[in-house]
Amino acid sequence: METKREQRVKDLIESMKRERGYLPPPWPYATEKDIDFMEAYNKAYNICLNNEKGLPIKTRELIAIAIIAFRGLEGGLYEHMKRALRHGATKQEIFEALKVSFIFSGTPTFVIGLQALLKIEEEGRKE
Repeated sequence: METKREQRVKDLIESMKRERGYLPPPWPYATEKDIDFMEAYNKAYNICLNNEKGLPIKTRELIAIAIIAFRGLEGGLYEHMKRALRHGATKQEIFEALKVSFIFSGTPTFVIGLQALLKIEEEGRKE
């Protein structure tokens, strides 16, 4: 029989997967280690990326894509691109966000973003 804490962990992990459409591999580990922190993190994530007060989720994701490309976080970049597409962004809009990131952070950022976008393009061709 699961304890109340174990159920909270399980519920939060399932909720994060459902809300994002993916879950970074370290998140279940972190959730097991500190459920209170991860609940607070998830609440902040939802306030910043999942509410539509003022900006639609698609636009929030395009902003995140530019920032994540700048940071060089390739795995997260790919997942946020997929999420942006699920929320109505087009590949052209993602490309435009990458062009904006180029102006402020240069060619390496642009290339990292293009690599993730190319991966999505290739997956689309295989389907």
